[in-house]
Amino acid sequence: MLFRLPDAKSVVENPDAQALKELAARMPNAKPTRYGNLNVQTEVVNRSKGSTFIVTDEPDGQNQAIPREEGERWAERQDDYIAEQEMVVVDGYIGNDPEFRVATRLYIEAANANIAGMQQQLYFTPDEVELEPELTVIYTPHLKADGYPDDRLIAVDLEQGITRVLNSDYFGESKKGGLRMWNKLVYDSGGIPLHAGCKIIPTEGGKRVGLIVGLSGTGKTTTTFTRQNGSLPVQDDFVAWMPNGRVYATENGCFAKTFGLNPEDEPTIYGAVTQPDSYLENVSQHGDDVDFYDESYTQNGRATFPFRVIESAAEREIDGADFLLVLNKNDNVIPAVAKLEGPQAAAFFMLGETKGTAAGGADEAGKALRVPGTNPFFPMPHDLQGNRFLELLEDQPLEVYLLNTGRVGGGDDDDRSKKVRIKHSSAIVKGIAEGTIEWERDPDFGYLVAASVPGIDDVEVLQPRKLYDRTGRLDQYTAQVERLKRERAEFLDDFASLSDEIVAAVR
Repeated sequence: MLFRLPDAKSVVENPDAQALKELAARMPNAKPTRYGNLNVQTEVVNRSKGSTFIVTDEPDGQNQAIPREEGERWAERQDDYIAEQEMVVVDGYIGNDPEFRVATRLYIEAANANIAGMQQQLYFTPDEVELEPELTVIYTPHLKADGYPDDRLIAVDLEQGITRVLNSDYFGESKKGGLRMWNKLVYDSGGIPLHAGCKIIPTEGGKRVGLIVGLSGTGKTTTTFTRQNGSLPVQDDFVAWMPNGRVYATENGCFAKTFGLNPEDEPTIYGAVTQPDSYLENVSQHGDDVDFYDESYTQNGRATFPFRVIESAAEREIDGADFLLVLNKNDNVIPAVAKLEGPQAAAFFMLGETKGTAAGGADEAGKALRVPGTNPFFPMPHDLQGNRFLELLEDQPLEVYLLNTGRVGGGDDDDRSKKVRIKHSSAIVKGIAEGTIEWERDPDFGYLVAASVPGIDDVEVLQPRKLYDRTGRLDQYTAQVERLKRERAEFLDDFASLSDEIVAAVR
């Protein structure tokens, strides 16, 4: 459906990267850093889940919704506001494969040009001089939506392919605005959108392609960019897994969390973030020096960078995936890695268990969460995700693993607990790719746990039951196992259309 942008006082049409950076540098909340890039401090520091609504007269009961008449009322108000503003248009593709790429447009106030610059880094560049978008994000950070949570509204019209953002200056609403609508296009095409990174790992047996599914802040980007055997990242945030097994990328850059970033643990991301072509958002800054450990303003500091500044495989065709990791940042009885089989894999995909982070806002940070598919951007009933995942898994088999990126045996304040470190996760991913992990059946959950992993000499990280037993807490372990089984079954039972096989896999 063709859509005509609302008229503005003036429009800057598809400026180049340098022109956008110059526009962004005029912003009073933009500071240059010693790396030659810009750091913008925003008023909104995370996604506004409570202000996000699907525009429909037939709500699905899972996603927040507003009637179409209400959506049209706010569309008119936004159009009237835009008539008095200077705006910027940025066009590009979500995805780069001619077989499945989606023309997308961002239309945003020039007063927030950093968002335009960041989005331009993530879009794939169009070949055409003029592009006719299938999806459009209309973004007015300075227009309040009175009566909505925080006077903020993200109105998602899936039928028209338009998302309208009002009163948020956080870049994530632009990025997810397009990708949320793209989710539906993937599902309607017979595939499943995965909130996932993707990497290619060379091994003696050939190249292995891994998908890394995880909620924001659980280690998805870190796991994707950590190098095993010279592995290359393909994608950081979203991929499409299609019925023919093909995997399609979405973005030509990365939107990375910066809290705790250092050159020792994450050299690739650190190097990409600390160079002139990146944009920083809400990173602590003193003078022209940035501090990735200071969380006094927010722990959800972010950065975008284009993949061209690192060695990547973002434009490589992916004929199929070999394995998929479901990240679970936890601190109890979840092992560093578990191998999942059949419907059990679909069940843990649907459970989407993790501990919330600052990316989801104060309401989620530190709390135990279950987000189906670890994909809070799926704009349709979640039953569809689980059933489609199981269908694809049966037709296009791949190995599925649960990967704990948190702790085992307790939280940070419990000296009996152990942290699953980046080096542990990296060794596990390498072992999965090379097929060198020895497995044994877990008596409590029925999945396979690692008896040994090359590069890891601590079996208690791999089998938490042994840690609890050694520290005299086996009763606590048993109680947590029973609680998890009960809660998981109750959670999956709430999805009326979910396959019985999936529900039965956690009982």
